[in-house]
Amino acid sequence: MTEPHLLQVSQLSVSYTHRRRSTEALVGITFSMGREIVTITGPSGSGKSTLLHCLSGIVTPTSGHLLLDDLPINPRMHQIALVPQQYGLFPWKRVGSNILLPAALGKRSVSPELQHEILETLGLLDLLDRYPHQLSGGQRQRVALARAFIMQPDLLLLDEAFSALDVATAERSRQLFLELWARYPVPTLCVTHSPEEATTLAQRTLLLGGTPGTLIGDYRGASRQDLEAKLRTLDEAL
Repeated sequence: MTEPHLLQVSQLSVSYTHRRRSTEALVGITFSMGREIVTITGPSGSGKSTLLHCLSGIVTPTSGHLLLDDLPINPRMHQIALVPQQYGLFPWKRVGSNILLPAALGKRSVSPELQHEILETLGLLDLLDRYPHQLSGGQRQRVALARAFIMQPDLLLLDEAFSALDVATAERSRQLFLELWARYPVPTLCVTHSPEEATTLAQRTLLLGGTPGTLIGDYRGASRQDLEAKLRTLDEAL
């Protein structure tokens, strides 16, 4: 049975106006996805983060349609979790409060069993009373992931979530993320500049390119070498 298209993006375009000059950031992006992980890669300036910001409600599209479960995406109605590159933790709050804050603001109850399983999987049970500055980069990243999964999101967005980590820590964090995602699968879009990370996290990759950003290709099962070659071609064309 075919997986239903839970997220549908149709002819999404974004432009900005500054001093009466209009600059296009995205043009005609169209794709759909089910309950899967899809990575997004492309050269700098190709609109990868802009796409996530449209889906999260941070940026308002100029035109196009964004549907989640056949309804227009609405952050007030849908639970959308965004994990930014710098994790977005509040420095004055302890780890436990950081993790539960979005769920509390959304007035969603979190079962003790769900909370314990997520924290145990990510190795955070002994860190709940610490502040973010007392954590390593990998620990802060895992706190951000725990916060996202505890929200029980309808859509999960990761914006270069592993890029600030050293190689070994990033690899371990990706493994923990995939283990947790297998237990709580949710439509997930992950922006990355790394072809290796793109192919490690998902079997499907969207390639953005051009100025403004357009969808160059939608690849299933592409190898790291294939993506590297395509990115090299795009970089040489700039």
